[in-house]
Amino acid sequence: MTLAAADPNAAAAETTRRTGNRGWRRFRRHRLAMVGVACILLLVLACVAGPWLLPFDDLRIDMRARFAPPLTGWHLFGTDPLGRDLCARLLMAGRISLSVAFAAMVISTIVGSAVGVVAGYYGRAVGAVLMRLVDAMLCFPAVFLLLTLAALLKPDPVTITLIIAATSWMEVARVVESQIRTLRERDFTLAAEMMGASDARIMVDELLRNAIGPIVVAATLTVARAILMEAYISFLGYGIQPPTASWGNMLNNAQQYLTSAPWLALVPGIAITLAVTSFNFIGDGLRDALDARLES
Repeated sequence: MTLAAADPNAAAAETTRRTGNRGWRRFRRHRLAMVGVACILLLVLACVAGPWLLPFDDLRIDMRARFAPPLTGWHLFGTDPLGRDLCARLLMAGRISLSVAFAAMVISTIVGSAVGVVAGYYGRAVGAVLMRLVDAMLCFPAVFLLLTLAALLKPDPVTITLIIAATSWMEVARVVESQIRTLRERDFTLAAEMMGASDARIMVDELLRNAIGPIVVAATLTVARAILMEAYISFLGYGIQPPTASWGNMLNNAQQYLTSAPWLALVPGIAITLAVTSFNFIGDGLRDALDARLES
């Protein structure tokens, strides 16, 4: 008799390991997902280390160098109307935009997963009330909620993060609730109930752990959506306020110079497009890799 046959826990661990290996192989074969991973790693590395390597500070004003086009001297991406180096500002703005997006993703994923697990596990009255709350939140356009909250609250990175998270958790909740309702009737859940496991333990150890795949995919796509939402409200002037730079308020400041200095809008616009597209590619790759119906 093998160890796996003698020990059910060892057998479960071995099955999980093999499933993870198959999923990783499928993810690596998804070329666009790997391109997305490479782009995000390079973007994050540039935003973290880049400002320390540049000869210009993002707030350094040089009126003699204002509106310098790209590749002028040490100004790789040119300068803005105040002569500030655009590359330095882009990288510092990336720190803000990506930090807000990642933090909003974490908060919205935690809240959405908690609501989805409770609604899917208990069902009936509890599930109906929670999911009707989700539906009611989804009835309001996300942009309307964003602008309303941003106009009422102080627009700093923490507030913007909470606003984006407050308008993003509903999609995660719907995905998790649907998955939990399916897992609720599986044999391992019924066995845990028969063994006297508490509701909290069943929801965390049995249900949430087995729903991690859809949650990871939803979280990845939430990052892309959060980047766009931050850029949108900052572009309209209700988000991150100058002199703190974000990709959105860089676009806002550049809109009056679209013809005379188009690089002011192109540089942050390309950064937003690259980040959002890369996260969407990663989400597609994770969805395919974690789909149990695909062949190994």
